[in-house]
Amino acid sequence: MKRREGPAGLPDNDPGLPLSSSLPSPDSPPLPSPLPRSFYDRETETVALELLGKQLVLVREGVVRAGRIVEVEAYLGPGDKACHSARGRTPRTAVMFGPPGHAYVYMIYGMHFCMNVVTEAEGRACAVLIRALEPLANLPEKTRGPGLLCRAMGIDRALNGHDLVGERFFVAEDPAFAGGTVVSRPRIGVGYAEEWTDRPLRFYLAGNPFVSKP
Repeated sequence: MKRREGPAGLPDNDPGLPLSSSLPSPDSPPLPSPLPRSFYDRETETVALELLGKQLVLVREGVVRAGRIVEVEAYLGPGDKACHSARGRTPRTAVMFGPPGHAYVYMIYGMHFCMNVVTEAEGRACAVLIRALEPLANLPEKTRGPGLLCRAMGIDRALNGHDLVGERFFVAEDPAFAGGTVVSRPRIGVGYAEEWTDRPLRFYLAGNPFVSKP
């Protein structure tokens, strides 16, 4: 959720691609259940740490795409100088000020999308950026980095504001995840954020080959 990446004057109403209403066929394996809203309605760093090892799921045109979350960054609201909401409530950041458990999707460099989950109580304007996925189903291996993972998953501006507690696009438990060691490092690309630059708010699974940057 790096503030400097959005080019000035970038429109906030990119139409994106509509999310298909078609779910997998009855013969497909059952979809996992979305995490409840209470998962997101907690302190942002806690949510960020517990997102590691969960799976991000999107169903489009009946195809299930899924990846294990292996790297995230926490953004702690208006007081965090690296956070989009530090600029206050705008049409672009309105989703962040809303209820927890919604997707905040924005464009960077006029060509790539980034996906965040909104955390904490309404009005707190905090979020967690999903930085990297380990492919689980119907994904290419280019999922290292927020722009690449959104391209692989098919995440675009049409999903901005999507309720992650609903169907078709959500975060779920991953019963195959065996756990791992978590590493904390400063966030990437936030050198402008003054005293917030070196805060260790990027978390990733040690040794995972899909982490975007050690």
